[in-house]
Amino acid sequence: MNTRIEHDLLGDLAVPADAWYGIQTQRALDNFSITGVPISHFPALIRALAMVKSAAARANRDLGALASHKADAIIAACDDIIAGELHDQFVVDLIQGGAGTSTNMNANEVIANLALAKLGHDRGAYQHLHPNDDVNRCQSTNDAYPTAVCLAIQFAAEPLEQTILRLKASLEAKGREFADFVKMGRTQMQDAVPMTLGQEFEAFAVNLGEDIDRLHEASRLLCEVNLGGTAIGTGINSHPQYQALAVKYLAQISGKPIVSATNLVEATSDMGAFVLFSGILKRFAIKLGKMCNDLRLLSSGPRTGLAEIRLPPMQPGSSIMPGKVNPVIPEAVNQTAYQVIASDLAVTLAAEAGQLQLNAMEPLIVYNLLNAMKMLESACAMLDERCIQGIQANAEQCARHVDNCIGIVTALVPHIGYANATRIAAEALNSGSTVRELVLAEGLLADAELDRLLSPRSMIAVAS
Repeated sequence: MNTRIEHDLLGDLAVPADAWYGIQTQRALDNFSITGVPISHFPALIRALAMVKSAAARANRDLGALASHKADAIIAACDDIIAGELHDQFVVDLIQGGAGTSTNMNANEVIANLALAKLGHDRGAYQHLHPNDDVNRCQSTNDAYPTAVCLAIQFAAEPLEQTILRLKASLEAKGREFADFVKMGRTQMQDAVPMTLGQEFEAFAVNLGEDIDRLHEASRLLCEVNLGGTAIGTGINSHPQYQALAVKYLAQISGKPIVSATNLVEATSDMGAFVLFSGILKRFAIKLGKMCNDLRLLSSGPRTGLAEIRLPPMQPGSSIMPGKVNPVIPEAVNQTAYQVIASDLAVTLAAEAGQLQLNAMEPLIVYNLLNAMKMLESACAMLDERCIQGIQANAEQCARHVDNCIGIVTALVPHIGYANATRIAAEALNSGSTVRELVLAEGLLADAELDRLLSPRSMIAVAS
């Protein structure tokens, strides 16, 4: 392999000649191989890093801290990366020591070498344009990296929100499709009172849709950044006017309402916004998992379970039992939910582990947040397209359960009293007779009145 030699404080090191990254990225490649997931797995983070570097170059150019030809080359390089070029050169593992320094230097080096090429120089010719002195001017990893992360999370949340909206729309469509199918509702796994299958799916839609607003609210907190605080929030090595100018440019480039944190020292060490965002993802995962539990129960059988709905068959379910088809899509979503819930714990622990003016565990927070969103986005799309849209109602089974259920006696309580209703329910359970038969036999209600009260539509009228 052809190489070039680069130098840093630890000495010389060979870097692949055709690599757009440099020596510090190479050291990170040699040091960190934890997840096998490189930065390139999350394009939103790469775009966000390039936006931060572009905003910094613009501010430094305006303030005379960076020569115009260097700034223009850096900005052009960042534009290329934002457009999707050279993402494969962001090779550092997401989990790393150094509070994100390796990620920041991966960005600095790729941008520097691409800018050098635009100026007509070879890669690694840093005497003409340097990753630290020029691309990282007026910055530290400790402000550039968290700011990029705040943006990346917002970018990654957008496709997740759209996927949730599509899933919600499919559940609403099933709610309308199943509006006339009366079934038994259940509490604590026991028969309760009638409802419609449509109401059940409408409730799923509302339940999941609520978290779109929660994601929006949490994203707004991520618009407050510590860019300009440099190492610990004091702004050392930056121009007095740099912070405000860089933040203004970043808002323009990103299209997000980015503002400076009111206290940069606090913002540099605080992970509270990330913890809150993680909590929203966990909340959504819990709801999604609960719904998939319900789908598996409602489709159980097909002959000996509830069998009130039929899930679309996706694949044979057993290597030994012919004809068996399993609810594989909800099962996969359940596992996704468990992983996201576990990720929230990792975020929580990492946020608490910060010390003094910095949190060195931020790479773990970044990895878990971005990975959780990517998993949830994929899981929601899979659930929507390969399960929800193809669900069918088993209307006959739903009606059979209502007819045989003792729980319908609840509708008679205002008319025959709780004690009579309790006695009828117990006798129906023990004898196998229906509630209707026993009420008529005892003359507690006239036939016409009983028909009216036990009409499924009457029992769900209030809830409708």
